[in-house]
Amino acid sequence: MRCFDASTRLQKLLAAVLFCFVFPVAGQAQQMPPAQHPVPASPGQAPNSSDENDPMARRIMGQQAERRNTQRQQDIVNDTAKLLLLAQQLKAEVDKSSKDQLSISVVKKAEEIEKLAKSVKEKMKAN
Repeated sequence: MRCFDASTRLQKLLAAVLFCFVFPVAGQAQQMPPAQHPVPASPGQAPNSSDENDPMARRIMGQQAERRNTQRQQDIVNDTAKLLLLAQQLKAEVDKSSKDQLSISVVKKAEEIEKLAKSVKEKMKAN
């Protein structure tokens, strides 16, 4: 009966991952406004005062920030799709497993889902 409890826990973990990470990301993908403020070209580097007054430099920095934001958003969408696929595969494997035993591949897939979910969460926080 203990292994059955592990199977139930994995199903609950799967449901929690979907509700905590996948569904909010899908909603955010539609709600994210485009970047409106230019971001420095290098992280942690303040723009030079001459760059602030140069419209061409501001425009280039704005375009670079827009490209980075677009790429980050695309990465989130791709990772979320992969996360959903992995979660569906995990559910199928858990459904196929017996109530007396879970395979190691199920546990490894759950760990992979957890890592990917954390990665998506970090990308969503990066703004």
